[in-house]
Amino acid sequence: MSTSISHLTDPLFFVLAPLASQSGSASVVAHTSNVEVEQSLQSLLLSLKPPLTHARINEAIQALQEYESFRTASETAGISSAPTYEEENLKTAIVHRLVVGTYAVVLDTFLNEAINAETEAEWWADIERSTWGVWDYLLQTLPSRVINLLQKAIVVLHSQNRSFTTSLLSISSLRSLLSEKEPGHPNILAASLFPHLHLHSRILPVFLPTLNASKLFLRHPSRAPSTKDVTLAFRTIQNTLSALINSISVFFALPFELTRQECMSRRKELQRIRDERAKVLGDMTNRRSQLICALVSTSERESEQIGFLEELSSIAFGIPYAEAPPSVLYALSKVSTRSILQHTTQHREYLTSQFLMRPSRLTRLWPRLVFLPPLALLLLREVYASKVSLASMAEEVWETMKGFWRGWLVEPSRDIFKTVRAGGEEGMIVRKESVDADLQSLERMALDLAREKLRYGPAQLDELSAKIRVGDLTPILQIYEEDIKSPVKSAISGTLLRSVFVQVQKAKVDIDQTLAGIDKLLKSQELTFAFVGVAPAFAIVYIASGYLRNLWFDGRGQGRYGGKKQRAAAWLAMRRIERLLISQPRTPGQNSLTDAPRLSAYADHTTHIPPLTSGLMLISLSALRTYAETYLPMRSRLREGFLEDVGDLEDPVLNREEKVRVIQRMWRSWGRILDWDRMGGKSER
Repeated sequence: MSTSISHLTDPLFFVLAPLASQSGSASVVAHTSNVEVEQSLQSLLLSLKPPLTHARINEAIQALQEYESFRTASETAGISSAPTYEEENLKTAIVHRLVVGTYAVVLDTFLNEAINAETEAEWWADIERSTWGVWDYLLQTLPSRVINLLQKAIVVLHSQNRSFTTSLLSISSLRSLLSEKEPGHPNILAASLFPHLHLHSRILPVFLPTLNASKLFLRHPSRAPSTKDVTLAFRTIQNTLSALINSISVFFALPFELTRQECMSRRKELQRIRDERAKVLGDMTNRRSQLICALVSTSERESEQIGFLEELSSIAFGIPYAEAPPSVLYALSKVSTRSILQHTTQHREYLTSQFLMRPSRLTRLWPRLVFLPPLALLLLREVYASKVSLASMAEEVWETMKGFWRGWLVEPSRDIFKTVRAGGEEGMIVRKESVDADLQSLERMALDLAREKLRYGPAQLDELSAKIRVGDLTPILQIYEEDIKSPVKSAISGTLLRSVFVQVQKAKVDIDQTLAGIDKLLKSQELTFAFVGVAPAFAIVYIASGYLRNLWFDGRGQGRYGGKKQRAAAWLAMRRIERLLISQPRTPGQNSLTDAPRLSAYADHTTHIPPLTSGLMLISLSALRTYAETYLPMRSRLREGFLEDVGDLEDPVLNREEKVRVIQRMWRSWGRILDWDRMGGKSER
């Protein structure tokens, strides 16, 4: 049983019916047979726990009928006493649960029929919208159409007292045989290939334009052709070719259009059935309060329950009672064991006879079963013929993936760990020891030159050493300035070369210190560079793995909250419910022009929800409840809150305005969590 129906009817099982008053004439001492009857009734009552199946209700009704027969026979024969106080209350409670169970089964029956009709209508709509889908459906059903055509031809032959021969299998023979038609109806040939034309004779087929091929024949000219004749000939050829192309296009468009019309007619018929079931479903749902009153009534309880079952039978099955049933048990038996079974049988037979259900799985798969094996064989032959190149290609792909994994993921990741563990102490360009050695060499060269040339003492040498460490070589530069005044003499016998070498060493120290600064800068950003180098590879792996994960789990309905497909289905159900609450749907046969003022006034001055709207809403709400119970996390606030909102929408006590506010709350509460904003686009909300 649907959980939506269980949510509506399960609380009714525990509505306490008033107990029967204990009669003063009742026997205080119960007979042994009475005790056994009470125990059997008590066990029967305990077995009637919601949700009740149709078979269990029929078994309980049969058991209660056997109890009534046993009581009647025992009282007539004087074997047992009258029913005891406990026995009457047990029987009342059993009837109570059977009435509620029958009501729930009827609701569930119509809900399932409406849901199945809507599911099949959506399947036909998908085929109708897709050009490839229409051609695929035509190919799938082509054998059955041909068989139907041959059966019609055999029937016509028998009616004409003619025997069947193989020459009749030609297209021209079948066309001449099945060309007869009644006025206003398609011919037998078209109706055999496209059975929907029997019921929808208003659908006019497309006629092929007439092609006058005689205009293309060349004739011997009676006179020399003039310019006008040449122009007329070219125009005739152009018109004839245009008509030929048009004929070919229409020839291929005709079966496509008729197939699409067939899908459309079946979709509309299924939508009509869905609306009929939804209207009955909404009408019965709105009578839930009437059932509660009949259950808790203190006076005339049995008559009110009989009246409710009479209305239920009249509304659901269109079978009014010729006369009032003698008891509630009789009314239950008629509804449960007759009306429901008869209705489900008629519904199933109607869908089958009108070909409203989608074709069987074998019908849909036979083109693949026929064409895929030879195509697969050809593909395997091609693969085997080029196995060497394919093997090398696969090896190259494997080596590329392995190189990408090692060179762009594993090794850079190891370098990052090494960098973090080393702590940035080791230089990348120059080492600290090399810089210190060059600086000490510069210091020794400068001090020796100052000691020999300038005659510095220990104090002056210490001061010069401190200046050299900060880069100040003023005394050495002064020596250089004096030497270049007489460069030849200084170069031969002076200190020009030594001062030049000191400056060269100073330049080397400056370069080392510059490189050390660059080294520190690079070292401070080494971790950043490492992450920047490995980030593109991680991004590629993340995107590819996310795509494959979504492709796998969303296709299996195991993604986040059921995956994108299931969340989109819930979004569509929400949108459909909101649309039903805002714009009231018309019942079949209603005129939109003549009834528009009345419907507008009705929508403006009342908050009551009509039965059709209520039934269609219950179909979508059943889908929402199934989605929440299947895909939302167990024992989570999300699931509990979502189901509470769905329960508010299912409550027939709330009016239109209150349910619109519930819908707005659901959009506001669950739209971002379930990613509904991106399903329909932010501009729509």
